[in-house]
Amino acid sequence: MPGDATLSGAIGYFLWFLGELVFKSVPGIAISVAGPSNPAFEGAFSPQVPAITSAVTPGQVIDYLQAASAPGVYDRLFTAWRTLVGVSVFLSLIFGALLIYSFIRIVQHRRAHYRHIEHLQHSVAAADVPVTHLRWDRVLEQAYSENEQAWRLAILEADIMLGELLDFLGYRGAPMADKMRQVEKGDFKTIDLAWETHRTRNKIAHEGAAHELSAREARRIIALYEQIFREFQFVR
Repeated sequence: MPGDATLSGAIGYFLWFLGELVFKSVPGIAISVAGPSNPAFEGAFSPQVPAITSAVTPGQVIDYLQAASAPGVYDRLFTAWRTLVGVSVFLSLIFGALLIYSFIRIVQHRRAHYRHIEHLQHSVAAADVPVTHLRWDRVLEQAYSENEQAWRLAILEADIMLGELLDFLGYRGAPMADKMRQVEKGDFKTIDLAWETHRTRNKIAHEGAAHELSAREARRIIALYEQIFREFQFVR
């Protein structure tokens, strides 16, 4: 038996133990199962069933088990083994499928997490701070004016900025609704607000003066745009 405490010694010990189990313990158990009253046991060391004194092959072990077992024991063992193998294979397939599914979900979650971190680290504001802030200041100036036409222009300009934000984040498509459909909520927490503001923009663009717009509603929509932009550090 190996006595080395190193990794190679541990592997050697395991192989030694496996050999003891396969070539000594299993045949010994088979003799015990046969029982002292079984004629096969009495002849276990006779020429018909010779004693095991050296290493044997797997085929010889099977032959020995069949010869040394009590009547019917080997057949029951063989049947039970086949059942065990079938159940083990079935359970292995189930657990393997669950393992693969879990791995895929973990990878998807990590990718979404890394994307979100990357978005925070590379904000639009960092890419074009002066121009972005100047445009947003102009939007706020129009939104808080007393001119209804200015309110409408403020919302239209804010929606253009939203489209540029989606472009910067890597979403592609035309019209802008196609970009927003690609967004996962975990990556864009204010996406519902984006949909609401974009619908208001469409009403202003398509209905014109027919769409009534109060100062309160215009400023509420601009405040929603601001929440969206602040999520990605787009505005101050």
